[in-house]
Amino acid sequence: MLIFIEPRLVLLSVPKTGTTALEQALLPHAEISFRSRPEIKHINHRQYLKQIRPLLAPLGHPSFDRVAVIREPLDWLRSWYRYRARDALIGHPNSTAQISFDQFLRDYLSEGERPAHARLGRQSDFLLDATGRISIQHLYRYEALPELVRFLSQRIGVPISLGRSNVSPEAATDLDPKAEVWARAALAREYEVWEGARQAAPYNSLARSSNARTIRTIAS
Repeated sequence: MLIFIEPRLVLLSVPKTGTTALEQALLPHAEISFRSRPEIKHINHRQYLKQIRPLLAPLGHPSFDRVAVIREPLDWLRSWYRYRARDALIGHPNSTAQISFDQFLRDYLSEGERPAHARLGRQSDFLLDATGRISIQHLYRYEALPELVRFLSQRIGVPISLGRSNVSPEAATDLDPKAEVWARAALAREYEVWEGARQAAPYNSLARSSNARTIRTIAS
C-alpha cells in the first residue's frame, strides 16, 4: 500500500492484480509505503479504515481517496494457480504443480476446510469496509490498467512507466465449458464487483491535475 499526501490518494494492494509493478513505479513519489511482508503490503480496506486512516486525520481535509484494482475472477484464480505452480513451491503444501487447474478451482470453491493450495480469499472481501460495502472511490479493472495508470499519472503529476513484475510461470489453465459455467455461477458476486469497476478514468478526477504528461505502459 502506498500513500500520497498532496494528491490525497491511497493505493491499496489487492494480491495478483498488477499492483506490485505499480508500486515499484510509484514508490519514489509516495510519502508512506507499506511493503515487503504480505500481511503489511496487502493491508485490506477494512484494516486501512480502522488502523491507518486515523493516523492521517491530523493532515486535515480533503480526505484521502482510495484506489484499488480488481481482476476478472477466473483470470485472477488462473494467476494464483500459475504462481503456486512455480518451482520454488514444489513439495510445499501450497504448490499446485501436481494438480490440474480444474481441481484447484473445485478445491477453492468447495465448502468446509480447503487444502492448503486452495486457501485464498476473495477479491471482493479485500475491498469491503466495516459495513460490508465497497466504498472505494476509484476501483479499476485490471484489464483497464492503462487507464488506471493514466489516472494516477495525472492525479499525482508524474509520468509512469510500468515494467513486468511478479510474473507467474506458464501453466495449462483450460476448463471444460460446463466447469466454466459452474465456476462463473459460484463466483457471481466476484463478477458483479468486477463488472461494476471502472474501465476509463473519470474526467473530473483527471482535471484535478494540470501538469500531467504522456505516459507509456506495459501491463504486467
